[in-house]
Formats: sequence, C-alpha cells, structure tokens
Amino acid sequence: AYMLKYDSTHGIFDGKIEVDGSEGLIVNGKKIKFYMEKDPAAIPWGEAGVEYVVESTGVFTTTDKASAHIKGGAKKVVISAPSADAPMFVMGVNNKEYKSDIPVISNASCTTNCLAPLAKVIHSEFTMIEGLMTTIHSYTATQKTVDGPSGKDWRGGRTAAQNIIPSSTGAAKAVGKVIPDLNGKLTGMSMRVPTANVSVVDLTCRIEKGATYDEIIAALRKASEGELKGVLAVTDDDVVSSDLNGNIHSSIVDVKAGISLNKN
Repeated sequence: AYMLKYDSTHGIFDGKIEVDGSEGLIVNGKKIKFYMEKDPAAIPWGEAGVEYVVESTGVFTTTDKASAHIKGGAKKVVISAPSADAPMFVMGVNNKEYKSDIPVISNASCTTNCLAPLAKVIHSEFTMIEGLMTTIHSYTATQKTVDGPSGKDWRGGRTAAQNIIPSSTGAAKAVGKVIPDLNGKLTGMSMRVPTANVSVVDLTCRIEKGATYDEIIAALRKASEGELKGVLAVTDDDVVSSDLNGNIHSSIVDVKAGISLNKN
C-alpha cells in the first residue's frame, strides 16, 4: 500500500488505498489480489478471472518462460521487455499485424517504443538508408547507488547518481523486428545518466529521398495528428526532460533540438 501511494517520481497517488487483510489491496473500491509465487505457473490466474497478464519481472522474457502464466489460467501474456523469440509489437508501428491466436507477445523496450514510430515515418516518407541511435537514458533499478559489482559489465556497477555510464542497447536492432525493411540498417548505444525519469533518443540517419529539416518535421507532425495520434507527439516548446514526466506518448519530437547537415 505504501509503495503504491508514495512515488518519488510521479508523486502521491490521488485515490483511496486500503489493505484487504492478507489478501491484497482495495484501490478506489476495487479489490486487487496479491500472490507470492516464484513460479508463474503456480499463480491461480484462472481462479481470479484474469485473462491478460503483463509480465514485468524482467526474468520470464522468452515465450516458454512467459507461457507459465497460461498454465496458471491466463489466456494472454504481454512481456514488457524485448524477447529473444516472442513476436514483438509496437503500438503505432506494427500492432495491426497482431493475430488473436498469438498467446505470448513482447511489447519491446521503452527505447524501441520511442524510436520505432519516428523511424517508421522517416522511412515511409523519405526511405531510410541507415541510421545510428544514441539514447541518453535515465538510470534504472538494476543500477547501483554506490560502486559495486555488476553482472553485466564493470561500468554498470558504478554509482548511478554520479556518472554518465556508456552501455549497450538492443533497441535499435529491435526496430528491424517490427519494421522488417529496416532490419540491419539501424544500430545504437546507450548512455545512462543521473536522472530518475524521461530519456532521450537521438537518431542520426541518411535518407534516400532528399528533404529539408522542415519537410521532415512536417511529415512527423502530420503523422502525430493522424495515424500516430496518441503515440507520437511534436513539441515546439523549449522543454527539458522533467517537463515530459508523466507524458503518455511513446515518442515526442523536440523540434528545436533537431538539426540537419544536408538534404540526405
């Protein structure tokens, strides 16, 4: 109850939270049952009437492992991370290709959800030849408050609040899974920085059909008001990262933060 009510990033929950004995919570009058199981298959989702499970532990990210929820009675599982083998869908990009007979899907990563809509518009309008992405990424729960060992690499174990930490990311390559035309044409890396929320994706690309920066922005603006409304947004304001905290769009184009070297 405490963790749901108080949030250092998003503030205090504006609602009523009660503890329902040992069963779970009551939030705004709605009961939410809690389970404590290491094995997802042991969670009785069917008894609770749960049809859709969002797998956000970061542990069960393959189709086989995530399917354990279905053994417990769930009908569908959405993995909130990239998956090695589960079909990947990004809203506004390839979500219409989803078929209802697919039981386990991946919604990719936050970075891919930001990059893919942007890449889709640029590629469809101007044909992307190749691109390099850098994400300036807020620190995450797996990073350290003080220096310590890291299971990934030595730099990943350094203090999150004091360092800019170069890191690898598969987000750019994952775009090739949701936009097959771009498979092998995008790569990138990540810089973990001392901010709690809101990250930046900096995409540098070459395009086949020459276009000015204004023409590219016009295409993005048109998409944000049409087929990608609610997914892609465009801002002309002088914003900084904290201004976008809580924004529900997957990707926000900062017009004044972009530049063009030439028409390609």
